[in-house]
Amino acid sequence: MTADAAGFSAQVRELLGADAVLTAAADCAPFLTDHRRLYQGAALAVALPRSVAQVSQLLALCHAQRVGVVPHGGNTGYCGGATADESGRQLVLSLQRLNRIRSLDAANYSLIAEAGCVLAQVQRAADEADRCFPLSLGSEGSCQIGGNLSTNAGGLSVLRYGMMRDLVLGLEVVLADGRVLPALSGLRKDNTGYDVRSLFLGAEGTLGVITAASLRLFPKIRARATALAAVPEVRAAVELLARLRDASSDRVSSFELIPRIGIELTTRHIAGVSDPLDRPYPWYALCELAASRAADPLDALLEEALGSALTEGVVLDAAVARSERERAALWKLRESIPEAQRLHGAGLKHDVSVPVAALAEFVTRASQWVSTNVPDGLLIAYGHAGDGNLHFNLSAAPGAQRERFLAREEPVRRAIHDLVSEFGGSFSAEHGIGRLKVGELERYTSPVELALMRAVKRAFDPHGIMNPGKVLRDQ
Repeated sequence: MTADAAGFSAQVRELLGADAVLTAAADCAPFLTDHRRLYQGAALAVALPRSVAQVSQLLALCHAQRVGVVPHGGNTGYCGGATADESGRQLVLSLQRLNRIRSLDAANYSLIAEAGCVLAQVQRAADEADRCFPLSLGSEGSCQIGGNLSTNAGGLSVLRYGMMRDLVLGLEVVLADGRVLPALSGLRKDNTGYDVRSLFLGAEGTLGVITAASLRLFPKIRARATALAAVPEVRAAVELLARLRDASSDRVSSFELIPRIGIELTTRHIAGVSDPLDRPYPWYALCELAASRAADPLDALLEEALGSALTEGVVLDAAVARSERERAALWKLRESIPEAQRLHGAGLKHDVSVPVAALAEFVTRASQWVSTNVPDGLLIAYGHAGDGNLHFNLSAAPGAQRERFLAREEPVRRAIHDLVSEFGGSFSAEHGIGRLKVGELERYTSPVELALMRAVKRAFDPHGIMNPGKVLRDQ
């Protein structure tokens, strides 16, 4: 660090204006604690630029003075990727003022949004143009597009539309030295050399700052059919998914796996949530079909597929939503699980993925390990079964000693992640690496791939100022 704090902050104020630089502790506080409160950082200041030009000038300054830069979006991440370290020598760069929808081309099914746009804002803009932006997250009312891009967000519609990476046509990025990469093309086909833009997707701000993106839109959804199906085991849920995809011409937009304990926790802790079925079952699948034609007989397709599965014992019971109110109630049940787990008490969280065909065996073996080795834990394995992504979480059982339970985090994580690796899966399906999983990346990634990542980092950020300590350990 070559700049003293006061002098550096004065230079930032000169670039951005006095009202765009926060230094008072109370003003900076919301930007210095991560969403899960795992990390409490400190910073030289919090900068709130209003334009790409200001971001460019700011990064050029930081590059020249070797000041670390921590890009900050909606602060909804789970891995501490947007939190400064404890040194007080880094600058937090908030993108919240870069929040315009620059353009929308309905004919091209695309729009250009700045990084500070809230996801729900982008969804509304698409909807008003009779289009759909399909990324859907529980945090969509507060997460920002820049964060979605930087973490390659997943969410509830990956099965049908893919990850955030699949929804991007082009990017505008400010590099570590202040240069701007103007690659906002709305083209679907462009084979002109290396796909440099894709490197910034999922890089968590370690290679540059995404300031805007050209995003893919889709036809507006005009018909949906939704049901909660009770199934005897995870294997049956996987079979039901295949049946629904075949029966609906692959119009399954979401397929979420929920264990019985998930229903019990949400109905116990979350107001307005109720079990739509008359008796308890071991597992449930929240299924949704979607189509762009209102006349598509999705309800009939769903009911016919569920009826056939019920006859053959693949499904034990089902509740089909007959109205938007009933559909919203089913989705509230699923989306309330993280909050219900938080309210229930201490928890250990794992964001893993395995091949869909291996889900049942993975859950069986992982559950057996938990039962044997963590008797004071309640396993809550739920999530996006349609794409093989489970949130494999443990909550402290009633009467468990909190500190003793939490002290098992390391051996539990190691056992779960080792098993995931054995199945050819990923220890980070959709939440990224951030600060939390740097060691896991080193453990489970091949030496060749790690070497390539470090080479890319050096090429894009030779002084190591971009989000230091995130994704890759500081060299």
